[in-house]
Amino acid sequence: MKRKTVEGPGRKSGIRRLQKLRVLIAEKELDALMLSQPENLRYLSGFTGSSGWLLISEQNAVLATDFRYVEQAKRESPDFEIIQTKRELHDWLPGLVSDSGWHELGFEANFISYDSYHKLSEAIRTKQVNLELVPTTGMVGQLRSIKEPEEIGFIMKAVELVDAAFEEAKGIIRPGVTEKEVAWAIEKFLRQEGSEGMPFEITVASGPNSALPHARPTEKIIRSGEPVLIDMGARISGYCSDLSRTLFLGKADKTLQKIYNIVLKAQTTAIEGVESGMDASQADQLARSVVEQAGYGDAFGHKLGHGVGLAVHESPTLGHGSSDSLADGMVFTMEPGIYLAGQGGVRIEDMVVLKNGKAKVLTRSEKNSFQLSAFSNQ
Repeated sequence: MKRKTVEGPGRKSGIRRLQKLRVLIAEKELDALMLSQPENLRYLSGFTGSSGWLLISEQNAVLATDFRYVEQAKRESPDFEIIQTKRELHDWLPGLVSDSGWHELGFEANFISYDSYHKLSEAIRTKQVNLELVPTTGMVGQLRSIKEPEEIGFIMKAVELVDAAFEEAKGIIRPGVTEKEVAWAIEKFLRQEGSEGMPFEITVASGPNSALPHARPTEKIIRSGEPVLIDMGARISGYCSDLSRTLFLGKADKTLQKIYNIVLKAQTTAIEGVESGMDASQADQLARSVVEQAGYGDAFGHKLGHGVGLAVHESPTLGHGSSDSLADGMVFTMEPGIYLAGQGGVRIEDMVVLKNGKAKVLTRSEKNSFQLSAFSNQ
């Protein structure tokens, strides 16, 4: 049965978020901030169109978009001044800025192309607009990393859906079906049950393919005794979930049994040890040290985890060298893995929320039994 659609964040949340962002804008000594990352636009204004710009100052909250989305913007972002744009950014922004009196304009340096930046700079110079473009990174991401209760509620709906999809997958996976068939069955279930779309392409990788952390499903037939790595997510009211499990049909190879237990121990150690106030790199090391002590450090080549929210990969980043600090309200994955080329791989991924200083696991899918012969047709 299709799950009930959940409404997105309300107007009060948007106003609170704008207030917090304006504090950051003032701290950076900017007159205004220009935003174009779709998740940031939705977070601040509720706008879900694929093309638009937010311009936020102490006094103004402007949503600029083209003809295709003007009426949509009026419905979704009633508290914003809606401006219809014509042609490219460099054609309309200099005039808008001249009228506003802004001189220091921040922009998302990681979400604007060099070509757009170059053309805009040239237009500002040619039209003799007194404006400096100031690159910024992570200002809205900093706000988005701490989830509000209503956001966690949306995330939990997406988590519940992906847990249900895993139960569905266990009844589908059997020797003789292909990776693509399983992936499609999972996606079909997720969409029928209310997911707005896939946050990322579903991974179903069996046998040696499971040694590829982001393998794409192929026509390969799943065989008894092979590992089957599944990575999938759902999206509800814009918010994502992310879950990975590794299954075995029949008796698993001893080496793969061994690495499954190591990965599970690494994840359990990290979940139990992570704390609010900890550097995200320290959280990564909790899991990595278990894998390294077991002699498989070189086979764990990715980060422990990443934040999940409106984007499936956002702040914080749990990895070596991360400058993020963990705090209550953050939602992120913990997904250690070991990958042996030519043999297979194991990854176990759960989502957690930091609450009262400790990690609370959100995903509930079974992971303590790696050998699932009950699901094979031997």
